[in-house]
Amino acid sequence: MTKFSKYIGLDTHKDTIAVAIAEAGQSKPRYYGEIANTPEAVAKLVKKLSPAGEVLSFCYEAGPCGYGIHRQLTHLGHACAVVAPSLIPVKPGDRVKTDRRDSESLARLHRAGELTAVWVPGPEQEAVRDLTRAREDTKALERQAKQRLSAFLLRHGRLYAAGKTKWTKAHGEWLMTLKFEAPVQQNVFQEYVDTVAHLTGRVAALEEEMVRVLDDFSLAPIVRALMALRGIQLVTALTVVAEIGDLTRFTSPRQLMSYLGLVPSESSSGATTRRGGITKTGNGHVRRVLTEAAWCYRFPARKTAHLQRRAKNTSDPVQAIAWKAQKRLCGRYQHLIRAGKIKVQVCTAIARELTGFLWAVACAVQTETQ
Repeated sequence: MTKFSKYIGLDTHKDTIAVAIAEAGQSKPRYYGEIANTPEAVAKLVKKLSPAGEVLSFCYEAGPCGYGIHRQLTHLGHACAVVAPSLIPVKPGDRVKTDRRDSESLARLHRAGELTAVWVPGPEQEAVRDLTRAREDTKALERQAKQRLSAFLLRHGRLYAAGKTKWTKAHGEWLMTLKFEAPVQQNVFQEYVDTVAHLTGRVAALEEEMVRVLDDFSLAPIVRALMALRGIQLVTALTVVAEIGDLTRFTSPRQLMSYLGLVPSESSSGATTRRGGITKTGNGHVRRVLTEAAWCYRFPARKTAHLQRRAKNTSDPVQAIAWKAQKRLCGRYQHLIRAGKIKVQVCTAIARELTGFLWAVACAVQTETQ
């Protein structure tokens, strides 16, 4: 670990930054003060703390302010760690929280090496991540709009034919035949329908943008290789890579599983061992899409025409991993169901093992490109 003469803790907010400095050889950090959260104020702070050009080490918590400060400080030649808030050590009895105390605590813990830094995406990956998250948010709004329309129709006894799938072309034609006696209710119904149609179009537009962006994305080979796996199509593959980055930066698949919070929690003491549900730490966006993908393994293993079309542009080693994953995970799903596990638990277990195959595919692509 590189040693620095000064460790600076930054408690960042929308308008201000509280600054504390922990110097090597001093027991307690000193509070510098509060500055404006602007690039000019940060540059002035760096110049004042490092008049001779010495390299400083900064840290601040990951949050809604993004990575602008990190990029500015690293561009100026200094070290900067963006810290995972949930992994910051906290004294159980400490009930006082202020900006000053937070910045001093960050500086002290940073000097002691007790903080865990998060992965900081580059500008390209952050842009792709914003796109995948925008699609996810819009999809959630579309789902809410559909639920509200369905609830409105249920209140008025307008039920679609039993057993038929909703939100298909036939369902849309059925919606257009509905009429309400009160004009105001007809207007409300049309507003609900138009809202669903608008959001459906926005989701489709964002997915088209994802297809376009993939052509120029530096990690496109990994995205296309992941699509050879069952249950992993463009949205899921691009979400995984945009959120995690290069999967091969993890030394093992277990490390990646732990990073995504897909490993069991544990509370053991002495001779007693207790394991609970998954930890749910790390990136929830990836954990969600992988759990959704895991549902596809409830069917028997089979090389469908759709899968073969997706896999034909990948290498033989990647296709071999994808087929091995399908045989393993389909069999594992049925085994766990027969063992009496509920489907939600089974899908979580399949998502955890699927993570290992994602890592293996990424390693195979890296080997091919070297």
